[in-house]
Amino acid sequence: MIDTAEEVILVDESDREIGTGPKLGTHRDGLLHRAFSIFLFNERGETLIQQRADIKYHSPRKWANTCCGHPRPGETVKDAAGRRLGEELGLDIELSFGFHARYQTVLEAGMTENEFVYIYGGLARGTPRPEPTEVADWTFISLEKLRDAHGLERADQTIWLQHYLDKHFDALVSLRDRITSA
Repeated sequence: MIDTAEEVILVDESDREIGTGPKLGTHRDGLLHRAFSIFLFNERGETLIQQRADIKYHSPRKWANTCCGHPRPGETVKDAAGRRLGEELGLDIELSFGFHARYQTVLEAGMTENEFVYIYGGLARGTPRPEPTEVADWTFISLEKLRDAHGLERADQTIWLQHYLDKHFDALVSLRDRITSA
């Protein structure tokens, strides 16, 4: 469930902080804010994806990358990513910065994603212990199968996962290769 009191960091197009705003209001108003997305990879190079819980306020039951979220005011993006990975999947993984992404799209329920995103990667270690109010299911699948909709139809993927696969595929492959060869 969304924490209506949670604040996110509002930014300009250069990722400079310009203020804070309530998470729900920011998404309803389509304000540009800072976010992160995590892609964990196993030794075979497959990425851990999660199916969002039924009660999520947007994109319920859609498949997303390993974990996403927003840093809180005063919190570094990397610390926020580690926090959310623990909250959603019960994992404590060392994360490495990969690249930045920028996207904006209208979602269902009157929500708009307008985010400056920090993409992190890591080597999946241990078995996920998903929080059921956040994650309905999880699995590993290759980036190539995700992109080409082999085993998971595009309509079943979140819009941001589709964006990363369509606009940042080469950067994701480079991140995967760096993570799995370390």
